Amino acid sequence: MTVPQGRRSSTFTRLLRHGFTDPSAAERLLDGAALAPVRADPVLLDALSRTADPDLALLGLSRLVEAQPDEVGARELLDTLITAKPLRDRLLGVLGASEALADHLARHPRDWLALATYEAQDLHPGVGEFTRQLAGATDPVSLRVAYRRCLLSIAARDVCGTTDVAQTAAELADLATATLRAALRLASAAAPEDAAKCRLAVIAMGKTGGHELNYVSDVDVIFVAEPAANGSHDGSHGSHDGNDSRDGNGGEEAEALRAATRLASHLMRICSETTVEGTIWPVDANLRPEGRNGPLVRTLSSHLAYYQRWAKTWEFQALLKARPVAGDEELGARYVATLAPLVWQAAERENFVADVQKMRRRVVENIPAGEVERELKLGPGGLRDVEFAVQLLQLVHGRADTSLRSGTTLDALDALARGGYVGRVDATQLDDAYRFLRTLEHRIQLFRLRRTHLVPEDDADLRRIGRSLGMRTEPITELDRAWRRHTSVVRRLHEKLFYRPLLDAAAQLAPGEVRLSTEAARERLVALGYADPASALRHLEALASGVSRKAAIQRTLLPVLLGWFADSADPDAGLLNFRKVSDALGKTPWYLRLLRDEGAAAENLARVLSAGRLAPDLLLRAPEAVALLGDPSGLRPRGRAALEQEILAAVRRADGVEQAVGAARGVRRRELLRTAAADIVSSYGTEEEPAVADQGALVDLVGGAVSDLTAATLAGTLRAVVRAGWGDELPARFAVIGMGRFGGHELSYGSDADVLFVYEPRAGVDEQVAAKAANTVVAELRRLLQIPSADPPLLIDADLRPEGKSGPLVRTLGSYAAYYRRWSLVWEAQALLRAEPVAGDVELGQRFIELVDPLRYPAEGVGVDAVREIRRLKARMESERMPRGADPTLHTKLGRGGLSDVEWTVQLLQLRHGWAEPGLRTTRTREALAAARAAELLGGEEAAVLDEAWVLASRVRNAVMLVRGRAGDTFPSDGRELAAVGRYLGYGPGQVGEMLDGYRRVTRRARAVVDEVFYDS
Repeated sequence: MTVPQGRRSSTFTRLLRHGFTDPSAAERLLDGAALAPVRADPVLLDALSRTADPDLALLGLSRLVEAQPDEVGARELLDTLITAKPLRDRLLGVLGASEALADHLARHPRDWLALATYEAQDLHPGVGEFTRQLAGATDPVSLRVAYRRCLLSIAARDVCGTTDVAQTAAELADLATATLRAALRLASAAAPEDAAKCRLAVIAMGKTGGHELNYVSDVDVIFVAEPAANGSHDGSHGSHDGNDSRDGNGGEEAEALRAATRLASHLMRICSETTVEGTIWPVDANLRPEGRNGPLVRTLSSHLAYYQRWAKTWEFQALLKARPVAGDEELGARYVATLAPLVWQAAERENFVADVQKMRRRVVENIPAGEVERELKLGPGGLRDVEFAVQLLQLVHGRADTSLRSGTTLDALDALARGGYVGRVDATQLDDAYRFLRTLEHRIQLFRLRRTHLVPEDDADLRRIGRSLGMRTEPITELDRAWRRHTSVVRRLHEKLFYRPLLDAAAQLAPGEVRLSTEAARERLVALGYADPASALRHLEALASGVSRKAAIQRTLLPVLLGWFADSADPDAGLLNFRKVSDALGKTPWYLRLLRDEGAAAENLARVLSAGRLAPDLLLRAPEAVALLGDPSGLRPRGRAALEQEILAAVRRADGVEQAVGAARGVRRRELLRTAAADIVSSYGTEEEPAVADQGALVDLVGGAVSDLTAATLAGTLRAVVRAGWGDELPARFAVIGMGRFGGHELSYGSDADVLFVYEPRAGVDEQVAAKAANTVVAELRRLLQIPSADPPLLIDADLRPEGKSGPLVRTLGSYAAYYRRWSLVWEAQALLRAEPVAGDVELGQRFIELVDPLRYPAEGVGVDAVREIRRLKARMESERMPRGADPTLHTKLGRGGLSDVEWTVQLLQLRHGWAEPGLRTTRTREALAAARAAELLGGEEAAVLDEAWVLASRVRNAVMLVRGRAGDTFPSDGRELAAVGRYLGYGPGQVGEMLDGYRRVTRRARAVVDEVFYDS
């Protein structure tokens, strides 16, 4: 039939107005005889316009009409659509939202009647009603058809708004329960001899167990079985150890388990296998003990033995949702009753909170990078964040408060709010966000009934989803805005949810607010790792109580800070130090504003205050330095030129020598804090930036920064001493030569400054006058840098000078030349490999280097006798200088594969080959290693092994100083300090053993290289 052009144009415009995106295709469908009543009835067209996708709904309706068995059936369908608004809304709503259910209706065209007949039934059917509807299924194919028919009615109620998302999820879980029962019925009918031998219970886990299932999801289950003869039980099963040969019934039990395994496997195939009707959903039993490596079916006693001995924290978390759904009801109930006590003891496990949070981070890290921003379930701010936060709170407080023991996320969240464990406003916002995200997930899955949690990128998909959620003006824009808003709410609240009520337990609340009890707050703090929860609560009360603006800001900050403190090895110290800083700066207007408004400042401060003693001590001596932590450039150590310029300017402004050196030491303290903070934050990582993976870069950062700072401090102190005693010019030219790790730019936080002092009388100055002046300078340098004050001392060590402690502290250049020419020993040549001018007269310092170069890089290298002497000295040092009782495998300086091993190996290569290889003429260990590799004096793997060991030992030394506040060459013996060292090195809670094993492994490999290169080559 040819349609007049004018009418076609009018219909085209009308279809556009009604939300059709392809009016031409819609016109062609409407022009067909099957849909003539639709074209003629404005009510049907209006109904189509209200669907999520009018084009999809019209196409589905056309297919459904054409699929009717005869013209009478087609007329019945269309007449009912026109006259019955409830059916019209349900059927068109489903057709406009789900291509997969439209396909089902096209295959089973009379199933539309299910939407016309359920009106007289309960609008919220449960397991019983679904079981009745599935009762006629006699094989897997008919079960799938019946399942889809039930799913059709659930989807209709969902898209029409008859049920909310929580009720829809509950109905989907009830349908899954009924389906599992039907599948077990079919499996038992196919193998009645197996069914007679065992009692099998199916325990639902995950979202099925929690009564909050998706449209398309794996159905997580655990199977438990007993011999059929065990018909009555008193619960004593729980005391057995899980062996399959108790009480002489081993054979009977083993046979029952084999029969139950066959039944369970058949049940899984019935639900999971694909037929002409597709699949129902995969049944996943991988949450069982030992996962896919464990037996599919166990006895109850075997389950109990596993959870008592071997289960990890996440397995108890999973049991929160355990619910018997099919098979033997008594056995299923006994399973839950037996294991429930273990679930509510999980929060007492060591590192419980850290384990749960680590598992959440691992989930996020495993998302492909290209999908993170679209991942609705597992991504940051997604559904899993809500579920993990709620489950964490349940496990902590559910032992004492049984009202929290719901497997359903929203019910548990409501119970947490009513009990005061979560703030009411926070709970409401999280409830809204979770409902939105679950609804979005449902709409995405409903379209093709495929398991996915990714928000689509195609505009047509986004438009359909947005319209299904009631967004009709700009559905794509509105959907994106709503999704981002709710995700942001979840990201902001999921951590705060755990920590915020701790403040309310200690602070003054508004009338009517429910607070966390003192005991509940104590439980939560213990779970977080606080060793002294009573003191922690007192700190919270002091910080957050009252109605002042200061207290209000603290109540905003502390929930997040508590989480960051808990991420450290010593949260008690972090909170205490924060209170001290806040007491010192609380009345300073910029302090709390900085923490509130500068995103990085608060987290950086939390990391610094909880990482050990050194950084907090430096900060508390001058709390105003906290401003560094909010400055974008504040955590970048400054170069030597800038430091020297600032220190010299401060020295010039000072009135006296002690005030001048005090100013120089003040700069040093501040810059040590800057370096320590940069090191800590880079090692721990932040929410925005991951931890720095290049450990060598962190060692270089600290070594270079501390060495530059020490050199600048010496330069400033030297200027102050000269000015105080002689004015503008000293009677002698004077230079300071850095030695050891100072000369190598490798100082750690606790290192002394190894130096040599050299002078030369100025023209016309008497030798004795110049000598006295030089000695006075040295004495004053050492005195002023060690005067007790709020700033850490800088110890000057000149023991590497000629004649050691017996020789003069300072010599002329000529005296050095004479000594080295006549008396120098091989160890002194080795020590001079690190010599580098660091302060004072530049030209004199350079002349000193020219003097010692032939000594440290002798032509043709050191001889055989010298090599033998170096090896003898090294062996003697290993046997005599190791502290009594120290573990040689864990001593960072003198131990196997430690700093001394690597440095002596590198230095021997420099002494032997430095004359010929310019790259070896460096004071820096890692540079010399790289040069030795480039010159093929070391193999690539050998150099890498030595570098790794040297870097690791240096990191450990830095960690010990940061954690303990004093230098040390061995790992701490205190458990909490040892854990803090591990955290700094990138190990998680409970991984101290792995850290020590890793250190031994790295240094053992290094020692093997040392033995070959240093002793045998």
